[in-house]
Amino acid sequence: MLMNRRQFLSISGATALVAACSPQVLTAQPLSHHHSQFKAPATLNALQNLMRQKDKFLGYPINMTALPEAFFDWRNELARAGLNRFAFNNVGNPYDHSHIPFNSHPFEQELIDRFGAVYGFARENIWGFLSNSGTDSNMHGLYMGRTILQSRTGVMPKIYFTAEAHYSIQILRDLLHLDGVVVATDPGGGMDVNDLERQLNANRDHPALVVATIGTTFKGAIDSIDGIQAKLKGRESYLHLDAALFGGYLPHTPFAADLLHEVLDPVTGKKRQRYDSIAVSCHKFFGFPSPAGLFITTRTNFESFLVPFSKIHDPEYIQQVPGTITCSRDAVKPAEFYFFSSESAFTRQAADAKAVLDNTAYLLKEMTNRYPHLQPVRANGRSNIVYFGKPSEAVVNRYSLATMRLNSGGGQLTPHAHVVIMPHAKKEILDQFLTDLGKT
Repeated sequence: MLMNRRQFLSISGATALVAACSPQVLTAQPLSHHHSQFKAPATLNALQNLMRQKDKFLGYPINMTALPEAFFDWRNELARAGLNRFAFNNVGNPYDHSHIPFNSHPFEQELIDRFGAVYGFARENIWGFLSNSGTDSNMHGLYMGRTILQSRTGVMPKIYFTAEAHYSIQILRDLLHLDGVVVATDPGGGMDVNDLERQLNANRDHPALVVATIGTTFKGAIDSIDGIQAKLKGRESYLHLDAALFGGYLPHTPFAADLLHEVLDPVTGKKRQRYDSIAVSCHKFFGFPSPAGLFITTRTNFESFLVPFSKIHDPEYIQQVPGTITCSRDAVKPAEFYFFSSESAFTRQAADAKAVLDNTAYLLKEMTNRYPHLQPVRANGRSNIVYFGKPSEAVVNRYSLATMRLNSGGGQLTPHAHVVIMPHAKKEILDQFLTDLGKT
């Protein structure tokens, strides 16, 4: 039976253990002595100075908006119940009974159910967990896909992705010992589905593990889910979405249908699934104060994965097959991120999403009018990224801009930079950025 939030917060054992572990019962040297020996690279004053600069952080997809006081009230409420006062652990499957009772699985399960509904997963056919990061979520998606396909066919799949995909995919390809097939991109930076078809035909003897990037790292391009699926028809395949950034805000825009997992097929009149799993980062658009990620798939996929996975290890120790690569998992993050899944939180996210897209359009228009020599580009109307010719080092450093060399035609690589419009990047900051561009 699912334990609700109030029941969790009233766990008497948690309160008792907090009292037993009170800092007052521990002996230690005076704090001032420790301070005199502490040689941290950043002092509290330096951190306060960073706080004053955070709104100028434009080069990477991290929401620097200060969290509402209600979030810290929620964090304190969790602490009063005992969470984060001693060693809670979310080891195992959040949808299964745990032999280790000190966990936040009830929060985690409801969190996945709520966000699963946002992405169009059927409530009766959903599974997932809160991971340590977007990369961790990608790792689980690729490992699950590899395991299912190899179990189903007896052949190791090949992994398909573009050069525009996040660098974590390259790392995970190597980690999972997968042969990689780099698919060409169209002029906008999205996966060229015709080249995908050519590559699939060249590797017919291997099942296909495909990574579709919904918002590529530098350009903000989008791989076509339906276009990819059309090329995978009739093949043994698994399609994983890396929607680390765009997956946070697109559901709150007119483009919400882009990420729906299940849709009605107009030809057959039946529901069909558009992809197998999705990874979304919590610390990007949402602004969660530490790295974390959502991993969501279907219960059908999970059960297909669980059969071969259960043969890899002995589940006797924790009395269940966990279904996750990581064993011990953070119990604090799911309970804290639960704050971002309420109706009021979704309302705030919708307002932020609109502001993000409006401000991206504003920046592109102003840069095009004022600095056409920088050739600013926005890959598509869903993107919150504008990329352009690299400005002076002073501007790059002042706004922490990411830079990359891009092909400008004829095989020539030229330095570029980009701005990622996050909720903290208000119009005033963008105007200041535009003015500084003109000073160099």
